[in-house]
Amino acid sequence: MAIDQHGDAVLQGVSIRSLPKVSLHDHLDGAVRPATILELADDAGVEVPESDAAALADWFAERSDSGSLVEYLKTFDLTTSVMQTREGLTRVAREFVEDLAADGVVYGEVRWAPEQHLGGGLSLDEVVEAVQDGIEEGEDAVGDAGGDIRVGQLITAMRHTDRSLEIAELAVRWRRRGAVGFDIAGPEDGFPPSRHRAAFDYLASEFFPVTVHAGEAAGLASIRSALIDGRALRLGHGVRLASDLEVVSREGEEVFVQFGDLARWVRDREIPLELSPSSNLQTGAIEAWGNAMEDHPFDLLYQLGFAVTVNVDNRTMSRTSLTRELALLAETFEYDLDDLEVFQLNAAAGAFLAVEEREELIEVIGQGFDR
Repeated sequence: MAIDQHGDAVLQGVSIRSLPKVSLHDHLDGAVRPATILELADDAGVEVPESDAAALADWFAERSDSGSLVEYLKTFDLTTSVMQTREGLTRVAREFVEDLAADGVVYGEVRWAPEQHLGGGLSLDEVVEAVQDGIEEGEDAVGDAGGDIRVGQLITAMRHTDRSLEIAELAVRWRRRGAVGFDIAGPEDGFPPSRHRAAFDYLASEFFPVTVHAGEAAGLASIRSALIDGRALRLGHGVRLASDLEVVSREGEEVFVQFGDLARWVRDREIPLELSPSSNLQTGAIEAWGNAMEDHPFDLLYQLGFAVTVNVDNRTMSRTSLTRELALLAETFEYDLDDLEVFQLNAAAGAFLAVEEREELIEVIGQGFDR
């Protein structure tokens, strides 16, 4: 299957881009258009490594393909530097929504860390308001163009700082005004979710949904802490959960697997895994299995019945889209439209929405794939 220059591909006669999709793991500061970075950087006096959008896109892709999450995260210094004003935040959020809609996304959750956007003198509430303004402008623009999209904020705390309780309180203040959930992000190894137990206790007391980055740069202990200390309803990446699975035998195409207690719990409870195939390769998250797409344990997890979802993580850094990620998986593991629909239904079921809204989303997906 040929993937074109825009990341689209035709599967069983259908454009993958045209299919309705759900995006659960998509970072705002990892999805800034290179052309926008150049314009905002010029206004803010920020130095950039390249002077045109195409070259800057190449720079992000090259710097991000390091095999290390820590090195990968360094590229965010540039994107966050141009997101320190109300105008910059609103513009980036508006364009983010428009780009999701162009990718066929009908529901998305955007995660970002307000504490990283205070350099221009705005308060935590003011930066959340600026992003929400941009989201609503983007939704309106998509609607005016004949489309339909809804995007909610995942208010994120940085796991290596000590502001998580403050950010959790911020998230709860903005519930029903755009915030749909909470996350912790940043360097995972050495900064377990247990460090933020007070924030997670507070969120649990407020019945506020939580997803936690875990199982990307650290192993099973990080995932366990996300579930026990964080009460996570989803796992951000969670790819290293596959190390709790032991292939004991193979008979032809059949694989017999021994489950560890953690893997069985996640599978049996249908806890969604927010897998991001291209990003997982770039950050070395799958290095225990290999360094190519066919080595990704995505298919093993899927075949064993885990609630796998497909995500981009960071569109700019990975130079990707949800359409492209689905196309790559279909090409690598010979998936068909039924498989791609399962991934979207898993994401819809795991969305931080009321059950009635999730049922409506599931219906939209079913109708779109039937067409």
